[in-house]
Amino acid sequence: MANRRSKTDAGSEVSLGSEMPLLVGKHVNKIDRKGRVSVPKPFRDGLLEAEPRSSFAGVYAFPSFKFPALEVCDESYMAWMAESVDDMDLFSDEQDDMSSVILENAHPLPFDPEGRVVLPAELLEHAGISGEVMFVGSGERFRVWDPETYREHSKKAFERARASGATLPRRPRDRRRRDEGSQP
Repeated sequence: MANRRSKTDAGSEVSLGSEMPLLVGKHVNKIDRKGRVSVPKPFRDGLLEAEPRSSFAGVYAFPSFKFPALEVCDESYMAWMAESVDDMDLFSDEQDDMSSVILENAHPLPFDPEGRVVLPAELLEHAGISGEVMFVGSGERFRVWDPETYREHSKKAFERARASGATLPRRPRDRRRRDEGSQP
């Protein structure tokens, strides 16, 4: 895991101090009759290991404004987003919109002893979820989808990436790690 970093106005990076989880993969779980769903153990472990000691053991969820899904993150990521909103021009439409979309609609979801959370009805409705959920890793956070909706989204995303010839830039840090590993 790596430290969470942020760019300053001058363009340099500063550490925000906490470790970043690496949440990858897909997991499908059922919602029980009481509305509880078990967060996949790799996601729980990744978030709890990365989170500085806090009195809150759980995650934050809010409706994605881009997808019919839920965005889910740990407390430090939520704090980083709140700080990012605060860094926007005060009283600007953009700040008001981001505050409304993210902060006003976020729900703290504490883990029960079995690693389950209760997804509020308004979040389930936004994502069209009933019965089963698909947890999809997205680096430092994860998304919660209706499984069929996700399959359709994933297929379209794969086709768009292929059609556009999408690539990833190579970061110097990655080359250093590879070079360090190959030295005798």
